[in-house]
Amino acid sequence: MNVNSINSLPKNPAGIKVDPITLEIVRSGLVMAAEQVNVRIIRSAMNIVVKEMEDCSAAVFDCDGRLLSESASVPAHLNAIGLCLRTIMEHYLPLSEWKPGDVVLTNDPYAGGGSLSSHHTNDVIVYSPIFWADELVAIVALTVHHIDMGSMWMGCRGWGVEIEQEGIRFPPIKIVREGVLDEQLLSVLVNNTRLKKSLDNDLRAQISSILLAKADIQKMFERYGTETMKACFEELINYSERRTREEIRRFKNGVYKHEEFILEDGAKGGPFKIAVTVTVNDEDIVFDFTGTDPQIAGPVNSPLAGTYAATFYVMRCLTDPNIPNTEGSKRPIQIVAPRGTLVNAQWPAACNQRMVTMHTVVDLIFGALEKCVPERVMGDSCGCLYNEIIATDLVTGARVQLGEVVPGGMGATRIKDGATLACHVTNCPIPPIEVNEIECPVLYLERGLVADSGGAGRQRGGLAIVLSYEVRTDYPQLHHTSQKSKIPPQGVLGGKPGKSGKWIVNPGTPEERVLEFAIGDVEPVTKGDTITHFTPGGGGYGNPLERSVDAVLADVRDGFVSIEAALQDYKVRIDPKSLSVISVER
Repeated sequence: MNVNSINSLPKNPAGIKVDPITLEIVRSGLVMAAEQVNVRIIRSAMNIVVKEMEDCSAAVFDCDGRLLSESASVPAHLNAIGLCLRTIMEHYLPLSEWKPGDVVLTNDPYAGGGSLSSHHTNDVIVYSPIFWADELVAIVALTVHHIDMGSMWMGCRGWGVEIEQEGIRFPPIKIVREGVLDEQLLSVLVNNTRLKKSLDNDLRAQISSILLAKADIQKMFERYGTETMKACFEELINYSERRTREEIRRFKNGVYKHEEFILEDGAKGGPFKIAVTVTVNDEDIVFDFTGTDPQIAGPVNSPLAGTYAATFYVMRCLTDPNIPNTEGSKRPIQIVAPRGTLVNAQWPAACNQRMVTMHTVVDLIFGALEKCVPERVMGDSCGCLYNEIIATDLVTGARVQLGEVVPGGMGATRIKDGATLACHVTNCPIPPIEVNEIECPVLYLERGLVADSGGAGRQRGGLAIVLSYEVRTDYPQLHHTSQKSKIPPQGVLGGKPGKSGKWIVNPGTPEERVLEFAIGDVEPVTKGDTITHFTPGGGGYGNPLERSVDAVLADVRDGFVSIEAALQDYKVRIDPKSLSVISVER
C-alpha cells in the first residue's frame, strides 16, 4: 500500500482516527500472520501436494467474518475461504457459539444447502477464533489440499458423476473444543483415507498452524489496543473499496459478452458452453453467467464458491495490485450465476475437477473485457493441467502416487510475453523431478519448452512444455486432465492462438496411441509405458507485425521461435547459420 494515497481518513464509529503509519504497520502484521500460518503447514506436511506444491492458503478475518488479509497463495482457495465462513456462521455455528481454542472444520462443497463452501472434498478448511480481553476480535483460517479423502479413485481423480464418489464429506463441525482435540472425530477422517499416516499428520499440522496464529494477532492488540485495531480493520476494508471503485471508474461503461467452451473435443457429450455478460456502470461491475449450460454428470462442475473465486481473481488482475486484499475490494462486484449450472453446481453434482471450469471463467472474463479495458486484458492460457500416475496393490495395500499440476503457456499481456507456469487460479510451484521420482516409481525422460507453441503477437504467448516419463511401478493408472486440445488458447487484439495440447502413450513405437480426449476416464497403462504430454501454449497479444525485430531475433536465438515461424508469423527473415536478420518483410 502507498500510505501517501490515504487521504482524509474518516472517523470510524468508535471515533478513533488512525494515522497512515499505524494503519500500514497493522496491515503488514495481518498479512504476515496469514503468511506464517501457511509457512507452518508447508514445513510440517507429509503430503507432496503441500510440502512441494504449496497447495494451501491462509486468511485472517475480523470478528464479523470480513476479510482482512491473506497469504500469497492459491487464488482458488483464497476467494472461497470467506464465503465458506459466512455459510458456517449463517447455517451452522453463529459466532456467539465460538469459544477460545475452538477449531471448526469442513470440506463439504454443499454445506448450507447451496455451494458456497469448500469447492471440492480434498480441500479441508479449518477456522479458529482469536479472543482478546474476553472478546472475539478475529478469525484465522487455513485451506489445505489433502491427497485422499476416501474417494472412488485415489487422489479424487477419474471421472466421477456424483459428489458421493468424491470421498467423505464433513459439514462444519468443531474438531477442537476449547483447546481439546476430538480424537474420535479425527479418527473417523483418518479411517476414511488410503493414506492414513499422511492425513493424520497433516490434519494435526493444519490445526496447529492456525492455533499458533493467536499469538501473532494478540501481540498487535496488546500494542495498539482493541479500539485502534478495530479502527484499522474498518479503514483497511474501506480503503480497499475506495481504491477498487476508483479502478472500475477507469473501465469503459457498457455491456460486454463472451463465450468459452469446455470439453470442446467432444468428451462426455461436450462441448459445453460457459457464458458471461459483464456490465460496467461507473464504479460498479456485474458478472452475469446466465446462458451457461446446466451442470453435467461429471466432475468439472464449479460450485458457486469456485466461480466467485475465479471472478474475484480476474478483478485483482485488472485492478491495482497495491490495493490490499480485503473485503472492501469485493464490495463493488456483483455476481449472478443461475443455480444448477456449470458455474453454480448443486448437490449431487461431482466437482473434484471444477478447476476446468474455473480456469475457463478466467479466460471468459478477459475475453469479454477485451474492448472495455484492452490495455489490461491478456490472451487465453493453457487452463487446468493434471498429470497423475496412481498405483495400488490390492493384495498388500501399498499405494504410490505421482501427482503434479503441469505448467503450460499463459496468455500475453500488453507489456509482457506470456509466462510458462501452473497458471491463474492454480498458482502452484512445480515439484522437482527428483521429488516426483522418489514419491512414485517413474523415470523422467524429458521436460522442456516447445518451440512455436506460444501464440504470435506484439507480445508472444507463453510456451507450452513437453513432459515425458517412463512408468516403473506395478498396477499403474493414468489419470489425465488438460484443456484446449481442439480449440487452442485464443489471442487478443490481433494476437494469434497458442498451440493445442495432447497426450501420447508410447510415442514412436508400434504401441503408440494418442489419447482421444484431453480429459477422460482412468487410462489403462502398464509398467514400462512412456507417457508424453504436450501442454497448450498461451495466446498472443496484439498484431504480430508490431513485435520488435530484436524480440523476434532473441526468440529465435533462444529456441522459442523457429526460423520458419519468424518469417511466417513476424515477416522477419533470419539467416540459419549466423542467426542474424537478413530482411524485414512487413
